[in-house]
This record gives sequence, structure tokens and C-alpha cells, in this order.
Amino acid sequence: MSDGYEAEAYADDFGADEPQDADTSQEERTFAALPPAHGRGFAESWWGRAWLQALEDTALDGQQLKKGRRLAREGAVGAVSVRPGRITAVVRDRDEHAHRSDVLLQELAEEEWDRFLDMAVERAGHIAALLDRELPPHLVEDAAAAGVDLLPAIGDLDPECTCEAWDHCPHTAALCYQLARLLDQDPFVLLLMRGRGERRLLDELQVRIAARAAGHEAAGPGDGEGDGGTDEAGGGPVRGVPAAQAYARADALPPLPPPPVLPQEPGLSPSLDTETDPEPGVDPSALEMLATDSAVRAQRMLADALAPGHEHRPLPTALTPGQDAVRLAAEAHPEPWIMTRLATGSGRRRAGLPAAVRAWQYGGAAALAVLDEEWVPDAAGLARARTQLAGAWEEDEAPRLRAGRNCWTAADGTVQLRYGRDGRWYPYRKEGGSWFPAGPCDDDPAAAWAQAGAADV
Repeated sequence: MSDGYEAEAYADDFGADEPQDADTSQEERTFAALPPAHGRGFAESWWGRAWLQALEDTALDGQQLKKGRRLAREGAVGAVSVRPGRITAVVRDRDEHAHRSDVLLQELAEEEWDRFLDMAVERAGHIAALLDRELPPHLVEDAAAAGVDLLPAIGDLDPECTCEAWDHCPHTAALCYQLARLLDQDPFVLLLMRGRGERRLLDELQVRIAARAAGHEAAGPGDGEGDGGTDEAGGGPVRGVPAAQAYARADALPPLPPPPVLPQEPGLSPSLDTETDPEPGVDPSALEMLATDSAVRAQRMLADALAPGHEHRPLPTALTPGQDAVRLAAEAHPEPWIMTRLATGSGRRRAGLPAAVRAWQYGGAAALAVLDEEWVPDAAGLARARTQLAGAWEEDEAPRLRAGRNCWTAADGTVQLRYGRDGRWYPYRKEGGSWFPAGPCDDDPAAAWAQAGAADV
């Protein structure tokens, strides 16, 4: 989506003449209508999923949510206006009848915002996360510990609609599903609903950061005054020297070298086709493939390291030899005889490698684990899976499924959904008597089912 929002008052056929408080209107953002969302989930971020969880836990009629989800998928939600305490949009039924729909969320009180801002400046990681437009779990947890609930809970989303439904109707549900897509891209949308726009929030953070720095300088080196923090053992105030003073000496540290330049293309691997015979058991073409793969990975790792925010990302999990063999088969496009060796290295037969390669291409190590492992969900996991399946389709549209372990298979035995340990749905389709991954995973079983049904076989 483009940055299609404006800081102007929301205006449409239903709300152009609505009176607004001056302070509220200054912090209003209007997002252009999003395109239909066929074949994809509504939320990928954990905070977007938490928003939808609050909706689904609050609504009393699951059928209304199904209809709302379908309207949102079809692009029936118009421009979305977000302001403190309220979101608004015009939602059109399938018969093109338009309704103004609003969803209300309680704003945080001034003292709650003070506690949140004071908590945020205590940890540099919180400030960095907000600047990166992220809401990491530890920030939300620390806010909750300070008595500030950022994410909505059961009953916090209060609907209003011109269709005059007393609970969540398809129109307010569609608005909530659409907002989850906006939250994925910018969690400041949620903070604006709670009462603070992005500019105001960042300005207030800056004031507190400056005041904190001034307190350090006023205290002077080594006396510990002016710093409200404590040491890790909790034994007293932190004692230290301000960074500006520590680096004041000309010989403190040499300047850092400039970052390396990212090559446009991976480096070329050396040719091992020489007149000298290789050592027994060493195959030059296999070594050339590994060298080429190493160059591609090196360029990719350098690009990731130079990308903004790289220092805040978790370290990638190391691959096992079996996983790396599948990765090589998927990414290096080796010769057939090398594929046979890679199949052995992955612990598979040669005939089983294509399914593993496809799983890797759709979802990496997580999708490969779903291919390799069948498991039985516990009672809570099974209940969640069944609830998602029950809410994915209208009753007359739901496919007939046979359940077995973590798999739900179509009655004709051609399409299957596998429920992963990560709580996501992985589409499969039977090809030549074997199950093959048929698309990327999705939080919505209906979207994953559509991937399986649309797969080329």
C-alpha cells in the first residue's frame, strides 16, 4: 500500500458534516481503500493477529464475522479514518448498499501515557522498535507491567453501524479485518486509536530523552545522581560517564571505517577445470557449485547487514546438514547426479527430494518441518484449529474434510491442509500418489485451501 493517508478530517457521504474536537481532528489519518485480499491472511504481525483475536473473542455471532471477512476480502471497505478512540469507514454490502461503520476503542488516560513514555525511555530497544514501526512483545509486556494495556482485550472493541445491529455486524467486522492489514504496516495506527499520533508521541519521547540526558550531565561523572536507573543487581543507582565526555579525548577511539559497498552481483566462482587431476573422491563440478552458492549467500548476508534495522533483528537459526542439503537443491539448481548426493545428505530417497525442495521454496525450514513431521495437537491446539476451520467458510461453502493427526484432507483425497506447530496452515495437493506442498502457509485455512486448489499440477 502507498502512504495514502492524509492528516485531513475524514469526509464521505455519511461523515462529512460530523462535528469534531479540534485536537482530535489534528491527529486523524485517512488510509485509502485497500485492494481485495484474495488468497492471503489479514494479519502477519503478531500485534495484527492480537487485534483480530480481540475481535473474534468479542463478537457473539461467528456468522457475522464470516460475512465481514468475506466483505473485506472482496474489497468492500472504503477509505479508513483513524482517530483517537475511533475508526470509521463506509462498507458496502454485496447489493452495493453502503453503511457507515465505526469501531470504538478506549483512549488511554494522560497518566497512562506518562507511565508508557517513562517506561519507553528506560530501554533504548523500546525507542528503536517504535522508530522501526514495530511492537515487539517485550515492549507490550513492559507497558502492561506499568499498567498500560496497548492491545485490545475481550470486549474492548465497541461497534457502531448504520445497519443498527446491536453487536458486531458484517460491516464492523469487515472494518476490523481491514484495519489488521493497516496495523501490519504501521503499529502507530493502534497508538493513534489509543490517543497519541505518531508526531506527538515521538516529540514527547524526545523531550523525555533530552531531560534524561540533561540529568546525567548535571550529575557529573561518577556520582550517580540524575540517573533513575539501577544496576543489574538492584543495589543502587548506575554510575557512569556521559558518552560525550567519554569521547571528548582526541585519542579515545579511531574513527570507524566506512561500511563495505554492496556488489551488484555475487562474485564469480573460480573454474576448477584444470589439467591437474583432482584428488580421489573430490569432484570439481560439485566444488564449483558450492563456491557459487557461497558467493550468493555472502552477497545476501551483506545486503541484510547493510539494511536499516539489521542490528535489532534476531540471529538466524543455524540449519542442520539435512536442511542445508535441501536448501542447496532448491537454490543452487545442481546437476541431476549432484541432486542424488544431496538427497542422501538430506536423509531422503531421490524420489522424495522434489517435495522437500518445493516445501523449502514455499517456506524454508518451517515448511520443511511440516512436510517431514506428522504430529497430534494437544487439546488446546486442536480446539484452536477446529475453531479456525469452523470460522473459515460459510456453511454452504465449507469443504468436506477428514481429520487425522494434524492433517485435514478433502473427501476426494486430492487436497489437504496441514496444521503446523506454529499455528499456521500449510496447503498440500496429491501429485502422482504423493503429497506435495501447494503454496505458502497462511493464518487463514480458507486462504491456504485456495492456494491448494489453485496449484498447478
